[in-house]
Amino acid sequence: MDRTQTEAQNAPEWQVTMPPGEGSSSSTGPAGRAGARVVSCAAALEAKVSGFSKKVWKIGADDPRKPAYGVKVGIALTLVSLFYYVRPLYDGVGGNAVWAIMTVVLVFEYTVGGSMYKGLNRLAGTMSGAALALGMHWIASKSGEKLEPFVASGSVILLAATATFSRFIPTVKARFDYGVTVFVMTYSFVAVSGYRVEDLAALVLDRIATIAIGVIICLGVCALICPVWAGQELNLLTARNMEKLAYAVEGCIEDYFAEPSVKRAEAAAKSEGYKSVLGSKASEDSQANLARWEPPHGRFGFGHPYDQYTKVAAAMRHCAYCVESLSSCAGASSRERAPRLLGDACTRVAARCARVLKEASTCVATMTTSRTLGFAVADFNTAVHQLQTDLGNLPFKLAEKTAETSLAEAMQLFTVALLLIEIAASIEGVVHAVGTLATLARFKTADDADGLNKPEAEMERLDESPENLVNTRLEQRVNKL
Repeated sequence: MDRTQTEAQNAPEWQVTMPPGEGSSSSTGPAGRAGARVVSCAAALEAKVSGFSKKVWKIGADDPRKPAYGVKVGIALTLVSLFYYVRPLYDGVGGNAVWAIMTVVLVFEYTVGGSMYKGLNRLAGTMSGAALALGMHWIASKSGEKLEPFVASGSVILLAATATFSRFIPTVKARFDYGVTVFVMTYSFVAVSGYRVEDLAALVLDRIATIAIGVIICLGVCALICPVWAGQELNLLTARNMEKLAYAVEGCIEDYFAEPSVKRAEAAAKSEGYKSVLGSKASEDSQANLARWEPPHGRFGFGHPYDQYTKVAAAMRHCAYCVESLSSCAGASSRERAPRLLGDACTRVAARCARVLKEASTCVATMTTSRTLGFAVADFNTAVHQLQTDLGNLPFKLAEKTAETSLAEAMQLFTVALLLIEIAASIEGVVHAVGTLATLARFKTADDADGLNKPEAEMERLDESPENLVNTRLEQRVNKL
Protein backbone atom coordinates (compact mmCIF):
# COMPACT_ATOMS: atom_id res chain seq x y z
CA MET A 1 0.00 0.00 0.00
CA ASP A 2 1.52 3.36 -1.07
CA ARG A 3 1.87 6.48 1.02
CA THR A 4 -1.24 8.26 -0.31
CA GLN A 5 -3.56 5.36 0.56
CA THR A 6 -2.01 5.07 4.03
CA GLU A 7 -2.62 8.77 4.75
CA ALA A 8 -6.21 8.45 3.54
CA GLN A 9 -6.90 5.57 5.96
CA ASN A 10 -5.29 7.34 8.97
CA ALA A 11 -7.00 10.71 8.35
CA PRO A 12 -9.94 11.79 10.57
CA GLU A 13 -13.47 11.19 9.28
CA TRP A 14 -14.12 14.91 8.71
CA GLN A 15 -10.91 15.45 6.76
CA VAL A 16 -10.82 14.97 3.00
CA THR A 17 -7.45 13.94 1.59
CA MET A 18 -6.81 14.76 -2.04
CA PRO A 19 -3.90 13.69 -4.23
CA PRO A 20 -1.01 16.15 -4.30
CA GLY A 21 -1.46 19.03 -6.74
CA GLU A 22 -5.30 18.73 -7.06
CA GLY A 23 -7.54 21.46 -5.68
CA SER A 24 -4.56 23.65 -4.77
CA SER A 25 -4.80 27.25 -5.88
CA SER A 26 -1.12 27.79 -5.23
CA SER A 27 -0.18 25.55 -8.16
CA THR A 28 -1.50 28.15 -10.61
CA GLY A 29 -0.90 31.83 -10.39
CA PRO A 30 -3.05 34.77 -11.55
CA ALA A 31 -1.74 34.47 -15.09
CA GLY A 32 -2.77 30.82 -15.29
CA ARG A 33 -6.25 31.54 -13.98
CA ALA A 34 -6.66 34.44 -16.41
CA GLY A 35 -5.55 32.25 -19.30
CA ALA A 36 -8.00 29.52 -18.32
CA ARG A 37 -10.80 32.10 -18.12
CA VAL A 38 -9.94 33.46 -21.56
CA VAL A 39 -9.97 29.95 -23.01
CA SER A 40 -13.35 29.17 -21.43
CA CYS A 41 -14.82 32.47 -22.69
CA ALA A 42 -13.50 31.77 -26.18
CA ALA A 43 -15.00 28.28 -26.11
CA ALA A 44 -18.37 29.66 -24.94
CA LEU A 45 -18.31 32.35 -27.65
CA GLU A 46 -17.49 29.76 -30.29
CA ALA A 47 -20.38 27.57 -29.12
CA LYS A 48 -22.81 30.52 -29.28
CA VAL A 49 -21.63 31.56 -32.73
CA SER A 50 -21.89 27.97 -33.96
CA GLY A 51 -25.38 27.58 -32.50
CA PHE A 52 -26.53 30.87 -34.02
CA SER A 53 -25.10 29.91 -37.41
CA LYS A 54 -26.94 26.59 -37.33
CA LYS A 55 -30.21 28.36 -36.51
CA VAL A 56 -29.73 30.82 -39.36
CA TRP A 57 -28.88 28.01 -41.78
CA LYS A 58 -31.93 26.04 -40.67
CA ILE A 59 -34.22 29.01 -41.27
CA GLY A 60 -32.92 29.42 -44.79
CA ALA A 61 -32.89 25.68 -45.53
CA ASP A 62 -36.44 25.15 -44.26
CA ASP A 63 -37.85 27.95 -46.42
CA PRO A 64 -35.56 29.17 -49.25
CA ARG A 65 -38.04 31.97 -49.97
CA LYS A 66 -36.87 33.85 -46.88
CA PRO A 67 -33.28 34.41 -48.08
CA ALA A 68 -34.72 35.09 -51.54
CA TYR A 69 -36.82 37.85 -49.96
CA GLY A 70 -33.67 39.53 -48.67
CA VAL A 71 -32.12 39.33 -52.14
CA LYS A 72 -35.24 40.87 -53.68
CA VAL A 73 -35.08 43.82 -51.28
CA GLY A 74 -31.46 44.36 -52.27
CA ILE A 75 -32.37 44.26 -55.97
CA ALA A 76 -35.17 46.78 -55.50
CA LEU A 77 -32.90 49.16 -53.59
CA THR A 78 -30.22 48.82 -56.24
CA LEU A 79 -32.68 49.68 -59.01
CA VAL A 80 -34.05 52.70 -57.18
CA SER A 81 -30.51 53.87 -56.39
CA LEU A 82 -29.92 54.31 -60.12
CA PHE A 83 -31.83 57.58 -59.83
CA TYR A 84 -28.84 58.82 -57.86
CA TYR A 85 -26.07 57.14 -59.87
CA VAL A 86 -27.29 57.96 -63.40
CA ARG A 87 -27.10 61.66 -64.20
CA PRO A 88 -30.14 61.88 -66.58
CA LEU A 89 -32.34 60.14 -64.01
CA TYR A 90 -31.03 62.30 -61.21
CA ASP A 91 -31.67 65.46 -63.22
CA GLY A 92 -35.25 64.30 -63.72
CA VAL A 93 -36.12 63.80 -60.04
CA GLY A 94 -33.40 65.82 -58.33
CA GLY A 95 -32.70 65.34 -54.66
CA ASN A 96 -36.23 64.01 -54.13
CA ALA A 97 -35.03 60.54 -55.16
CA VAL A 98 -34.61 59.84 -51.45
CA TRP A 99 -38.39 59.50 -51.25
CA ALA A 100 -38.21 56.59 -53.73
CA ILE A 101 -35.60 54.85 -51.59
CA MET A 102 -37.67 55.37 -48.44
CA THR A 103 -40.73 54.02 -50.27
CA VAL A 104 -38.98 50.78 -51.19
CA VAL A 105 -37.74 50.29 -47.63
CA LEU A 106 -41.17 50.95 -46.11
CA VAL A 107 -43.35 49.22 -48.71
CA PHE A 108 -41.47 46.03 -49.62
CA GLU A 109 -43.07 43.10 -47.76
CA TYR A 110 -42.64 39.33 -47.78
CA THR A 111 -45.84 38.61 -49.73
CA VAL A 112 -47.13 40.27 -52.87
CA GLY A 113 -50.33 41.13 -51.05
CA GLY A 114 -48.41 42.91 -48.31
CA SER A 115 -46.47 44.98 -50.83
CA MET A 116 -49.64 45.77 -52.79
CA TYR A 117 -51.41 46.82 -49.59
CA LYS A 118 -48.66 49.17 -48.47
CA GLY A 119 -47.73 50.41 -51.93
CA LEU A 120 -51.23 51.32 -53.07
CA ASN A 121 -52.12 52.77 -49.67
CA ARG A 122 -48.97 54.89 -49.69
CA LEU A 123 -49.60 56.13 -53.22
CA ALA A 124 -53.29 56.86 -52.59
CA GLY A 125 -52.59 58.53 -49.24
CA THR A 126 -49.88 60.69 -50.78
CA MET A 127 -51.97 61.79 -53.75
CA SER A 128 -55.12 62.52 -51.77
CA GLY A 129 -53.25 64.29 -48.97
CA ALA A 130 -51.22 66.38 -51.41
CA ALA A 131 -54.25 67.33 -53.53
CA LEU A 132 -56.27 68.32 -50.48
CA ALA A 133 -53.35 70.28 -49.06
CA LEU A 134 -52.98 72.21 -52.34
CA GLY A 135 -56.66 73.09 -52.23
CA MET A 136 -56.46 74.27 -48.64
CA HIS A 137 -53.30 76.23 -49.46
CA TRP A 138 -55.17 78.08 -52.21
CA ILE A 139 -58.03 78.86 -49.79
CA ALA A 140 -55.61 80.03 -47.11
CA SER A 141 -53.74 82.24 -49.59
CA LYS A 142 -57.00 83.95 -50.53
CA SER A 143 -57.89 84.65 -46.90
CA GLY A 144 -55.19 87.27 -46.44
CA GLU A 145 -51.69 87.38 -45.07
CA LYS A 146 -52.78 87.59 -41.42
CA LEU A 147 -55.35 84.80 -41.53
CA GLU A 148 -53.34 82.43 -43.75
CA PRO A 149 -51.34 80.71 -40.95
CA PHE A 150 -54.49 80.32 -38.85
CA VAL A 151 -56.45 78.78 -41.72
CA ALA A 152 -53.60 76.41 -42.55
CA SER A 153 -53.12 75.37 -38.92
CA GLY A 154 -56.85 74.95 -38.38
CA SER A 155 -57.13 72.70 -41.44
CA VAL A 156 -54.26 70.55 -40.16
CA ILE A 157 -55.95 70.17 -36.78
CA LEU A 158 -59.33 69.33 -38.30
CA LEU A 159 -58.20 66.88 -40.97
CA ALA A 160 -55.56 65.19 -38.82
CA ALA A 161 -58.07 64.65 -36.01
CA THR A 162 -60.73 63.33 -38.40
CA ALA A 163 -58.35 61.01 -40.25
CA THR A 164 -56.83 59.69 -37.04
CA PHE A 165 -60.28 58.99 -35.57
CA SER A 166 -61.25 57.09 -38.74
CA ARG A 167 -58.56 54.54 -37.95
CA PHE A 168 -60.81 53.19 -35.18
CA ILE A 169 -63.43 52.16 -37.75
CA PRO A 170 -62.95 48.37 -38.22
CA THR A 171 -63.07 48.46 -42.03
CA VAL A 172 -60.64 51.37 -42.27
CA LYS A 173 -58.38 49.78 -39.65
CA ALA A 174 -58.22 46.49 -41.55
CA ARG A 175 -57.72 47.80 -45.09
CA PHE A 176 -56.59 51.43 -45.09
CA ASP A 177 -54.78 52.02 -41.81
CA TYR A 178 -51.41 52.59 -43.46
CA GLY A 179 -52.94 54.83 -46.11
CA VAL A 180 -54.58 57.04 -43.46
CA THR A 181 -51.22 57.42 -41.71
CA VAL A 182 -49.54 58.46 -44.98
CA PHE A 183 -52.41 60.85 -45.71
CA VAL A 184 -51.96 62.65 -42.38
CA MET A 185 -48.19 62.83 -42.87
CA THR A 186 -48.41 64.12 -46.46
CA TYR A 187 -51.13 66.66 -45.73
CA SER A 188 -49.24 68.05 -42.75
CA PHE A 189 -45.97 68.19 -44.72
CA VAL A 190 -47.48 69.98 -47.72
CA ALA A 191 -49.69 72.31 -45.67
CA VAL A 192 -46.82 73.44 -43.48
CA SER A 193 -44.37 73.72 -46.40
CA GLY A 194 -46.83 75.84 -48.37
CA TYR A 195 -46.33 78.74 -46.03
CA ARG A 196 -42.64 79.10 -46.98
CA VAL A 197 -42.27 77.35 -50.36
CA GLU A 198 -43.11 79.45 -53.39
CA ASP A 199 -43.63 76.68 -55.99
CA LEU A 200 -45.62 74.24 -53.88
CA ALA A 201 -47.14 72.43 -56.88
CA ALA A 202 -43.69 71.42 -58.17
CA LEU A 203 -42.77 70.08 -54.74
CA VAL A 204 -45.95 68.03 -54.61
CA LEU A 205 -45.50 66.63 -58.12
CA ASP A 206 -41.90 65.64 -57.40
CA ARG A 207 -42.94 63.87 -54.22
CA ILE A 208 -45.76 61.99 -55.93
CA ALA A 209 -43.50 61.03 -58.85
CA THR A 210 -40.70 59.68 -56.67
CA ILE A 211 -43.12 57.72 -54.48
CA ALA A 212 -44.78 56.29 -57.60
CA ILE A 213 -41.36 55.23 -58.90
CA GLY A 214 -40.57 53.50 -55.63
CA VAL A 215 -43.94 51.73 -55.55
CA ILE A 216 -43.64 50.53 -59.16
CA ILE A 217 -40.12 49.17 -58.63
CA CYS A 218 -41.16 47.51 -55.38
CA LEU A 219 -44.25 45.82 -56.82
CA GLY A 220 -42.42 44.78 -59.99
CA VAL A 221 -39.59 43.05 -58.13
CA CYS A 222 -41.91 41.48 -55.54
CA ALA A 223 -44.37 40.08 -58.10
CA LEU A 224 -41.94 39.02 -60.84
CA ILE A 225 -39.03 37.51 -58.89
CA CYS A 226 -39.93 34.43 -56.81
CA PRO A 227 -43.34 35.81 -55.76
CA VAL A 228 -44.89 34.73 -52.48
CA TRP A 229 -48.69 35.02 -52.69
CA ALA A 230 -50.63 35.67 -49.51
CA GLY A 231 -53.65 33.84 -50.94
CA GLN A 232 -51.67 30.68 -51.51
CA GLU A 233 -50.09 30.97 -48.06
CA LEU A 234 -53.56 31.28 -46.53
CA ASN A 235 -54.79 28.26 -48.47
CA LEU A 236 -51.86 26.09 -47.36
CA LEU A 237 -52.08 27.31 -43.76
CA THR A 238 -55.74 26.31 -43.61
CA ALA A 239 -55.03 22.86 -45.06
CA ARG A 240 -52.01 22.34 -42.79
CA ASN A 241 -53.96 23.24 -39.65
CA MET A 242 -56.76 20.92 -40.69
CA GLU A 243 -54.38 17.97 -40.92
CA LYS A 244 -52.77 18.84 -37.59
CA LEU A 245 -56.23 18.90 -36.05
CA ALA A 246 -56.90 15.46 -37.51
CA TYR A 247 -53.75 14.06 -35.94
CA ALA A 248 -54.62 15.74 -32.64
CA VAL A 249 -58.03 14.06 -32.40
CA GLU A 250 -56.57 10.66 -33.17
CA GLY A 251 -53.57 11.17 -30.91
CA CYS A 252 -55.67 12.10 -27.86
CA ILE A 253 -57.73 8.91 -28.07
CA GLU A 254 -54.68 6.76 -28.77
CA ASP A 255 -52.93 8.27 -25.77
CA TYR A 256 -55.92 7.69 -23.50
CA PHE A 257 -56.59 4.08 -24.46
CA ALA A 258 -52.96 3.03 -24.98
CA GLU A 259 -51.74 -0.19 -23.39
CA PRO A 260 -49.33 0.15 -20.45
CA SER A 261 -46.51 -1.40 -22.47
CA VAL A 262 -46.97 0.95 -25.42
CA LYS A 263 -44.98 4.18 -25.44
CA ARG A 264 -47.24 7.22 -25.59
CA ALA A 265 -44.62 9.68 -26.79
CA GLU A 266 -45.75 9.52 -30.42
CA ALA A 267 -49.43 9.82 -29.56
CA ALA A 268 -48.74 12.67 -27.17
CA ALA A 269 -46.79 14.52 -29.86
CA LYS A 270 -49.63 14.14 -32.34
CA SER A 271 -52.20 15.37 -29.80
CA GLU A 272 -50.45 18.77 -29.57
CA GLY A 273 -51.47 19.77 -33.10
CA TYR A 274 -54.57 21.63 -31.93
CA LYS A 275 -52.32 24.35 -30.44
CA SER A 276 -51.28 25.44 -33.92
CA VAL A 277 -54.93 25.88 -34.86
CA LEU A 278 -55.65 27.97 -31.77
CA GLY A 279 -52.58 30.16 -32.25
CA SER A 280 -52.96 30.98 -35.95
CA LYS A 281 -55.97 33.34 -35.88
CA ALA A 282 -53.91 36.52 -36.22
CA SER A 283 -51.92 35.06 -39.12
CA GLU A 284 -55.07 33.89 -40.91
CA ASP A 285 -56.82 37.24 -40.56
CA SER A 286 -53.72 39.11 -41.74
CA GLN A 287 -53.19 36.89 -44.77
CA ALA A 288 -56.89 37.06 -45.71
CA ASN A 289 -56.72 40.85 -45.58
CA LEU A 290 -53.54 41.02 -47.67
CA ALA A 291 -54.76 38.47 -50.21
CA ARG A 292 -57.60 40.81 -51.21
CA TRP A 293 -55.06 43.24 -52.64
CA GLU A 294 -53.35 40.69 -54.89
CA PRO A 295 -53.98 40.50 -58.64
CA PRO A 296 -55.39 37.26 -60.07
CA HIS A 297 -52.86 34.44 -60.07
CA GLY A 298 -53.29 30.73 -60.71
CA ARG A 299 -56.53 29.45 -59.22
CA PHE A 300 -57.03 32.67 -57.26
CA GLY A 301 -59.01 34.93 -59.57
CA PHE A 302 -61.00 38.11 -59.10
CA GLY A 303 -63.46 37.88 -56.23
CA HIS A 304 -61.87 34.83 -54.67
CA PRO A 305 -63.70 34.18 -51.35
CA TYR A 306 -60.84 34.87 -48.95
CA ASP A 307 -63.37 35.71 -46.23
CA GLN A 308 -64.58 32.13 -46.32
CA TYR A 309 -61.13 30.92 -45.25
CA THR A 310 -61.58 32.81 -42.00
CA LYS A 311 -64.93 31.07 -41.50
CA VAL A 312 -63.30 27.69 -42.07
CA ALA A 313 -60.62 28.67 -39.56
CA ALA A 314 -63.29 29.72 -37.03
CA ALA A 315 -64.97 26.31 -37.37
CA MET A 316 -61.60 24.61 -36.88
CA ARG A 317 -60.90 26.67 -33.75
CA HIS A 318 -64.24 25.58 -32.28
CA CYS A 319 -63.19 22.00 -32.89
CA ALA A 320 -59.72 22.69 -31.49
CA TYR A 321 -61.18 23.98 -28.23
CA CYS A 322 -63.06 20.70 -27.85
CA VAL A 323 -59.85 18.80 -28.62
CA GLU A 324 -58.07 20.84 -25.97
CA SER A 325 -60.69 19.81 -23.41
CA LEU A 326 -60.37 16.21 -24.55
CA SER A 327 -56.59 16.36 -24.24
CA SER A 328 -56.83 17.78 -20.71
CA CYS A 329 -59.35 15.16 -19.64
CA ALA A 330 -57.43 12.29 -21.21
CA GLY A 331 -54.14 13.50 -19.77
CA ALA A 332 -55.60 13.74 -16.25
CA SER A 333 -55.94 9.96 -15.98
CA SER A 334 -53.96 8.58 -13.03
CA ARG A 335 -54.14 5.04 -14.28
CA GLU A 336 -51.61 3.56 -16.63
CA ARG A 337 -54.41 2.13 -18.72
CA ALA A 338 -57.90 3.53 -19.25
CA PRO A 339 -61.00 1.27 -19.08
CA ARG A 340 -61.59 -0.54 -22.36
CA LEU A 341 -65.40 -0.46 -22.15
CA LEU A 342 -65.70 2.15 -24.92
CA GLY A 343 -62.20 1.84 -26.29
CA ASP A 344 -63.07 0.30 -29.66
CA ALA A 345 -65.97 2.67 -30.31
CA CYS A 346 -63.99 5.78 -29.34
CA THR A 347 -60.98 4.70 -31.38
CA ARG A 348 -63.22 4.08 -34.38
CA VAL A 349 -64.85 7.51 -34.09
CA ALA A 350 -61.46 9.22 -33.71
CA ALA A 351 -60.12 7.45 -36.79
CA ARG A 352 -63.20 8.45 -38.81
CA CYS A 353 -62.92 12.05 -37.59
CA ALA A 354 -59.28 12.15 -38.64
CA ARG A 355 -60.14 10.71 -42.04
CA VAL A 356 -62.84 13.32 -42.67
CA LEU A 357 -60.50 16.16 -41.68
CA LYS A 358 -57.73 14.80 -43.90
CA GLU A 359 -60.08 14.51 -46.85
CA ALA A 360 -61.28 18.07 -46.27
CA SER A 361 -57.65 19.19 -46.02
CA THR A 362 -56.97 17.56 -49.39
CA CYS A 363 -59.89 19.46 -50.90
CA VAL A 364 -58.56 22.79 -49.64
CA ALA A 365 -54.91 22.15 -50.50
CA THR A 366 -55.61 20.98 -54.06
CA MET A 367 -58.71 23.16 -54.55
CA THR A 368 -60.68 20.17 -55.81
CA THR A 369 -63.84 18.45 -54.67
CA SER A 370 -63.25 15.03 -53.15
CA ARG A 371 -65.10 11.99 -54.38
CA THR A 372 -64.52 10.15 -51.11
CA LEU A 373 -65.41 12.95 -48.66
CA GLY A 374 -69.12 12.11 -48.79
CA PHE A 375 -68.43 8.42 -48.06
CA ALA A 376 -66.05 9.41 -45.25
CA VAL A 377 -68.74 11.61 -43.69
CA ALA A 378 -71.32 8.80 -43.93
CA ASP A 379 -68.92 6.33 -42.32
CA PHE A 380 -68.11 8.93 -39.70
CA ASN A 381 -71.80 9.42 -38.82
CA THR A 382 -72.28 5.67 -38.50
CA ALA A 383 -69.38 5.43 -36.06
CA VAL A 384 -70.78 8.34 -34.00
CA HIS A 385 -74.21 6.69 -33.78
CA GLN A 386 -72.57 3.46 -32.66
CA LEU A 387 -70.67 5.34 -29.94
CA GLN A 388 -73.89 6.97 -28.76
CA THR A 389 -75.52 3.55 -28.54
CA ASP A 390 -72.60 2.11 -26.58
CA LEU A 391 -72.65 5.15 -24.33
CA GLY A 392 -76.31 4.51 -23.54
CA ASN A 393 -75.43 0.94 -22.54
CA LEU A 394 -72.46 2.04 -20.45
CA PRO A 395 -74.30 1.99 -17.03
CA PHE A 396 -75.27 -1.66 -17.51
CA LYS A 397 -71.70 -2.61 -18.43
CA LEU A 398 -70.35 -0.73 -15.42
CA ALA A 399 -72.77 -2.58 -13.15
CA GLU A 400 -71.27 -5.85 -14.32
CA LYS A 401 -67.66 -4.68 -13.78
CA THR A 402 -67.82 -2.61 -10.61
CA ALA A 403 -64.73 -4.32 -9.23
CA GLU A 404 -62.61 -3.37 -12.23
CA THR A 405 -63.68 0.25 -12.74
CA SER A 406 -64.05 2.89 -10.07
CA LEU A 407 -66.66 5.65 -10.14
CA ALA A 408 -64.05 8.32 -10.94
CA GLU A 409 -62.70 6.31 -13.87
CA ALA A 410 -66.22 5.69 -15.15
CA MET A 411 -67.02 9.40 -15.00
CA GLN A 412 -63.82 10.23 -16.84
CA LEU A 413 -64.58 7.67 -19.52
CA PHE A 414 -68.08 9.10 -19.86
CA THR A 415 -66.63 12.62 -20.22
CA VAL A 416 -64.15 11.51 -22.88
CA ALA A 417 -66.93 9.90 -24.91
CA LEU A 418 -69.13 13.01 -24.67
CA LEU A 419 -66.26 15.28 -25.71
CA LEU A 420 -65.55 13.03 -28.67
CA ILE A 421 -69.19 13.32 -29.75
CA GLU A 422 -68.94 17.11 -29.41
CA ILE A 423 -65.80 17.05 -31.56
CA ALA A 424 -67.67 15.04 -34.17
CA ALA A 425 -70.42 17.67 -34.23
CA SER A 426 -67.88 20.47 -34.65
CA ILE A 427 -66.21 18.58 -37.51
CA GLU A 428 -69.51 18.65 -39.35
CA GLY A 429 -69.30 22.44 -39.14
CA VAL A 430 -65.80 22.31 -40.63
CA VAL A 431 -67.02 20.12 -43.51
CA HIS A 432 -69.92 22.49 -44.16
CA ALA A 433 -67.57 25.50 -44.23
CA VAL A 434 -65.21 23.69 -46.62
CA GLY A 435 -68.17 22.81 -48.86
CA THR A 436 -69.21 26.47 -48.97
CA LEU A 437 -65.63 27.44 -49.83
CA ALA A 438 -65.54 24.87 -52.62
CA THR A 439 -68.76 26.28 -54.09
CA LEU A 440 -67.74 29.94 -53.88
CA ALA A 441 -64.20 29.34 -55.14
CA ARG A 442 -65.38 26.97 -57.90
CA PHE A 443 -63.14 24.08 -56.96
CA LYS A 444 -62.41 21.62 -59.72
CA THR A 445 -64.16 18.28 -59.69
CA ALA A 446 -62.24 15.14 -58.82
CA ASP A 447 -62.38 13.96 -62.43
CA ASP A 448 -60.52 17.10 -63.58
CA ALA A 449 -57.89 16.90 -60.85
CA ASP A 450 -55.77 14.19 -62.56
CA GLY A 451 -55.53 12.05 -59.48
CA LEU A 452 -54.68 14.74 -56.96
CA ASN A 453 -56.67 13.03 -54.20
CA LYS A 454 -54.61 10.59 -52.18
CA PRO A 455 -55.73 7.02 -51.70
CA GLU A 456 -57.23 5.96 -48.43
CA ALA A 457 -54.19 3.90 -47.48
CA GLU A 458 -52.00 7.00 -47.52
CA MET A 459 -54.54 8.99 -45.53
CA GLU A 460 -54.29 6.52 -42.67
CA ARG A 461 -50.48 6.29 -42.76
CA LEU A 462 -48.96 7.33 -39.39
CA ASP A 463 -45.43 6.00 -39.60
CA GLU A 464 -43.93 9.49 -39.89
CA SER A 465 -43.99 12.38 -37.46
CA PRO A 466 -47.13 14.52 -37.85
CA GLU A 467 -45.26 17.74 -38.67
CA ASN A 468 -43.10 16.19 -41.40
CA LEU A 469 -45.98 14.19 -42.79
CA VAL A 470 -48.22 17.25 -43.04
CA ASN A 471 -45.55 19.33 -44.77
CA THR A 472 -44.61 16.51 -47.16
CA ARG A 473 -48.19 15.85 -48.16
CA LEU A 474 -48.95 19.52 -48.76
CA GLU A 475 -45.80 20.02 -50.84
CA GLN A 476 -46.71 17.06 -53.02
CA ARG A 477 -50.21 18.44 -53.60
CA VAL A 478 -49.02 21.94 -54.43
CA ASN A 479 -46.42 20.62 -56.87
CA LYS A 480 -49.19 18.91 -58.80
CA LEU A 481 -51.28 22.06 -59.13
